[in-house]
Amino acid sequence: MPNKLIDETSPYLLQHAGNPVDWYPWGDEALQKARTENKPIFLSIGYAACHWCHVMEHESFEDPSIAAILNQHFVSIKVDREERPDLDGIYMNAVVAMTGQGGWPMSVFLTPQGEPFYGGTYFPSTQRYGMPAFRDLLEAIASAWQNEHEEIRQTGQKMAQELAHSTRLNPPTTSLMRPAALDQAAQALIDSYDWQQGGWGKAPRFPQPMVIEFLLMQATHSKDTSEQAQQVVSHILSTMAKGGLYDVVGGGFHRYSTDDAWLVPHFEKMLYDNAQLALVYLHAYQLTGELSFRQVCQETLDFIIREMSNPQGGFYSSLDADSEGEEGKYYVWTPEELDQVLVDAAERELFFQVYPVERAGNFEGHTILQRQATTEQLLEATHLSQDDLFARLASIHARLYHVREQRVRPATDDKVLVSWNAFALRAFAEAGQALQRPDYLAAARKNADFLLTKLYNGERLLRAWRNGQVRHNGFLEDYAALILGLLALYQADFNPRWYESASHLAEDMIANFRDPAGGFFDTRSDHDQLITRPKEVQDNATPSGSALAASALLHLAAFDERVDWRAQAEGMIGLVQEYLVRHPTAFGYWLQALDFAVGPVQQVAIIGPENDPQVLAFREYISRAYRPRTVIAVASGALSSSAPALLADRPMQQGQPTVYVCQGFTCNLPVTQLEGLQQQLA
Repeated sequence: MPNKLIDETSPYLLQHAGNPVDWYPWGDEALQKARTENKPIFLSIGYAACHWCHVMEHESFEDPSIAAILNQHFVSIKVDREERPDLDGIYMNAVVAMTGQGGWPMSVFLTPQGEPFYGGTYFPSTQRYGMPAFRDLLEAIASAWQNEHEEIRQTGQKMAQELAHSTRLNPPTTSLMRPAALDQAAQALIDSYDWQQGGWGKAPRFPQPMVIEFLLMQATHSKDTSEQAQQVVSHILSTMAKGGLYDVVGGGFHRYSTDDAWLVPHFEKMLYDNAQLALVYLHAYQLTGELSFRQVCQETLDFIIREMSNPQGGFYSSLDADSEGEEGKYYVWTPEELDQVLVDAAERELFFQVYPVERAGNFEGHTILQRQATTEQLLEATHLSQDDLFARLASIHARLYHVREQRVRPATDDKVLVSWNAFALRAFAEAGQALQRPDYLAAARKNADFLLTKLYNGERLLRAWRNGQVRHNGFLEDYAALILGLLALYQADFNPRWYESASHLAEDMIANFRDPAGGFFDTRSDHDQLITRPKEVQDNATPSGSALAASALLHLAAFDERVDWRAQAEGMIGLVQEYLVRHPTAFGYWLQALDFAVGPVQQVAIIGPENDPQVLAFREYISRAYRPRTVIAVASGALSSSAPALLADRPMQQGQPTVYVCQGFTCNLPVTQLEGLQQQLA
């Protein structure tokens, strides 16, 4: 008989619906049961693509004897961290405070009031890895609950108080934006960069798209760090694109590298990683002209369209790391498989020049494809042009992909999450315009329409969609990320619907998430009552909701002269500004927001018929380059009341399409020729 997860929509929760554990979803029924029966709560948090979540399920949650202990002594609650980042954030902070580390699956023991008193991550079914057996742990906690009940309650209450206190930030010593903080943070990143292997810190190594994007911004304007910043960006992007972390056969990035050399990844593929990285590679191509960066951007976006797209327009959350019970099996190769594909002698020679494969393999007897040479070294060795080299490799990769498609595919978590979709929306919108790819722009429009019609009713944004069902209140990150995604799309096709929707979402966000003491909470004012109202400020694998909100308000203020929105954003940056230099890898998106706040921001208003060749030439020129401190608005007719203030009182000159380049809503003389626009933007 299935447990109570059977009525959920999350693929992760449904994976556990047949367990003998009497699982409940988080909600009033489970919490009331714990209070009524005075039982501790066992809270298990994970996600569908999590390898060790699968391991713990098979070892423990499918074991009837372990399930019997859980069912007798605990109320067991299963949570999908992707659907409920609020619960994940609160209890992850508790686990880190108790153990010094976190991860998934997260295993937390709570009082009936939801207060955490013990926790960890993966627990094995038998004692190993220096960890207790899960069965022994359950029996010990059940005994302690019976015999040391009051001490446990006091521990839980103290932890709940510490969690509530941790959401409060000390008021800044100054509210002034410090431009020097940008160079200081950039220099800290440059100084700590690993020039031998690429990246920051030791394995596991994560891609760090927010930090790379910040360094790209610095490369466009900093007098002190621009050259070094660009060198770091080019090195890390080239290193990650060689393979291993990057799927050279099918496109897209795996979650992280388990080693320093970026060879052996954790094989899950997440939408948020691929959306953010596609955007970074696009911007690096715009800045440097390096064709391999454009190729990686396009292959990553093509992968999302091909393997992570819902026909209605949403993008799926992730692909599993495992297939047929083995992590990475779908992505690795045996010598025999490569021999069957590489039958042409010239093609075979080229392949092994690019991928020096040994018969013994480089991963558990199999091969993960990764180049060792740089593109420049390969061009010299093969005597091919860059276009020819890329074309020949693309042909080989296509045949390898066809062979790989015959294997058992990893499972897809096909729920649609607003914030993650918004990251992809922005990437498709910007790439569609910059690379002149109508298919990318069409994907962006379809996605924006899906999010606004399926997950937003004009008053409330919801978090997750799957098979026509929507669940959970939208979080701060959903509102703010969608605002930024819609603004990116507006600047790609200038449909006023996108700008108007972004403005409405901003008003809703301010009304329902604002903290009177400063900044924003992660949850709406009418959200579930939790042991604390979370306010996460540190960026993790995705930007924090607060950093996204600050950036969203700054961008909107650049369109609409909203001094109150800009002041709100600057106040938020002021609260965290002191952390940016000390911990730049943990505040990458905040650094981007600070860069935009410091300015100067160029505001470009284009006035003229939408499809006029001159208007199109203006738009194409602006979008061709990487311009992180530029916003663009276009008016092709009468303005609506909700149009950006940037467009107001900007008439065409002599009946010709006209461009106004402004800073702080004070504009240069209008120009009607492309040469004039080029001079003013320079």
